Amino acid sequence: MTLKVCKKEEKMDREFKKKFKFEGTITVLTQMMVDPAATEKRGGAKNLPLRRGEILDVIEFTNEEQILCRNSRRRYGYVPRAVMLPL
Repeated sequence: MTLKVCKKEEKMDREFKKKFKFEGTITVLTQMMVDPAATEKRGGAKNLPLRRGEILDVIEFTNEEQILCRNSRRRYGYVPRAVMLPL
């Protein structure tokens, strides 16, 4: 990675920790896929935009309804558990 890309990723990680009040290091627990039959949704304040068949990194299982995830563009947000499939 170039220095510019590395700095940008560090900045995005800091913003994520501040926005979601996340403590500690960001570790990927597992990867899950958005259900191909699910409807695509636009992101909201803290919700991640969903695309069918997209592979997401799971950061934290927050509760029974939502999961905190990161997409391929290094954006963070909550995703409903109902639309996620294990790989």
